Amino acid sequence: MKQQLDLQKHIEDTVEEIVTDIIKATLKNPKEGAFMARFLLASRKASKIRAKYEAEGLHVPGFLIASITSSCNLHCAGCYSRCNEATVDEKPYQQLTKAEWSKIFKEAEDLGISFIMLAGGEPLLRRDVIDAASTYKNIIFPVFTNGTYIDEDYFKLFDNSRNLLPILSIEGDKEITDGRRGDGIYDLIEANMDRFLKRGMIFGASITVTTENYKEVTSKEFIKSMMDKGCKLIIYVEFVPVTEEAQYLAPGDPERIYVAEAMDKMRAATSDIVLLSFPGDELSVGGCMAAGRGFFHINSHGGAEPCPFSPYSDINVKDTSLKEAISSKLFYELQTQGLLGESHLGGCVLFEKREAVEAILNA
Repeated sequence: MKQQLDLQKHIEDTVEEIVTDIIKATLKNPKEGAFMARFLLASRKASKIRAKYEAEGLHVPGFLIASITSSCNLHCAGCYSRCNEATVDEKPYQQLTKAEWSKIFKEAEDLGISFIMLAGGEPLLRRDVIDAASTYKNIIFPVFTNGTYIDEDYFKLFDNSRNLLPILSIEGDKEITDGRRGDGIYDLIEANMDRFLKRGMIFGASITVTTENYKEVTSKEFIKSMMDKGCKLIIYVEFVPVTEEAQYLAPGDPERIYVAEAMDKMRAATSDIVLLSFPGDELSVGGCMAAGRGFFHINSHGGAEPCPFSPYSDINVKDTSLKEAISSKLFYELQTQGLLGESHLGGCVLFEKREAVEAILNA
């Protein structure tokens, strides 16, 4: 089908572009540059594997999001993970083991998945899983962390395993960051950035884009300040309004256009930092990339979900293979019924249309 072929090409081009941009951004860092050059070859091999499966009728996304724990030490305002009870204060129960996550990483490598984003909760609480991920050198693991658990042992691990890419969560300036994440968090994040810079290690930042901070976090001044700290990658994630009271914070089309134009200007001005956005321009590929079109999510208990904001699953990787999970009935129905292409407010159409997702799941 033409749409499927276009989507596949978009994924391949996106992977190639991200890797190439990271190589450009790390030219002055020999250790990082050498790893990325090797990874470029691995990612091209992975692309051929995905193309082979595509020809056989199985669409394999290039990205996977893995929430490896339900535990977190922070209570960030408006946290989607706590609102859907994927993150809780109780002791973790029936979470996937290190061996089970390692099996997933191996199957992902065999399928040609090039990027596995490690999230939570707070992923650094699962040192055992992070250690397992470090051994899969053909996959880059962006580790989305609040930064509070980065100790000397983690600095050594990140330094020795360049396929682990720490992504520090920040909201903008000190006032905005501490207002959402808690007093003192901004200073701790900034101190860790300084430590990465002094050690010659690259890191990235994850920024939740809202109607209140979208101009600041995409400004030339802010991005320059992040570059000065040594940041080589910024991922902008649109705020998803998980409560009625937070609806006003969700970006609409004017904010999205502003962010896209600001990113284009900075990309044209410098190659020393990589700027990505989620969900980005969905219209160009026919809608949301979740549910296996461009990525999917595995929760801490093994449920294969469309995305972290859409915590619905009809298959568990404890009971089946990753290959079968990609082909789940829920994913197929979401891809073919047109829901992924509908207009929506904020960063996730499936969260906004959750009643429709539930109807598909229970049909």
